[in-house]
Amino acid sequence: VLLTWALLALLGLGTCCGPMVPRSEWKAKASKCSTGLQQPIRYVVISHTAGSTCDTPASCQQQARNVQHYHMNTLDWCDVGYNFLIGEDGLVYEGRGWNIKGAHTGPTWNPISIGITFMGNYMDRVPPQRALRAALSLLECGVAQGFLRSNYEIKGHRDVQQTLSPGDQLYEIIQGWPHYR
Repeated sequence: VLLTWALLALLGLGTCCGPMVPRSEWKAKASKCSTGLQQPIRYVVISHTAGSTCDTPASCQQQARNVQHYHMNTLDWCDVGYNFLIGEDGLVYEGRGWNIKGAHTGPTWNPISIGITFMGNYMDRVPPQRALRAALSLLECGVAQGFLRSNYEIKGHRDVQQTLSPGDQLYEIIQGWPHYR
């Protein structure tokens, strides 16, 4: 199944939301989170993990597990903090999903936004096109399925918190996206 998703991602094809790797496929631990989000959501916050990159389904599954392990075991959060994680393999990894409040941007922004993180450090390099396409496809899907407002606003993590995230290079890219405000 993952090979199919990877091939679709490479070709830029797939469903409106896809290709999406569900939690069960990347072997996520069970979530202990239950606080919901009121939809449609107005804001999307883009970040980077500032950790290791991944460019294959196997390495990205492992990286998603690493991030979740850090968030749950070190920070004592109820789950991975992000709603979605983007791999350099061009796949979207389901974190908390559309319906559960994330832990990505602090108490002001978490209840009113979706957190999408790019796995890797984008201070000095840009994510590959397939990863950028995956994020944009996810946003289109969010609108099409009613999770995001049609006039949603994208913010860089550094726009709403004091941080270098999403990295200089990725930040420059998202500032050119149509919904960036």
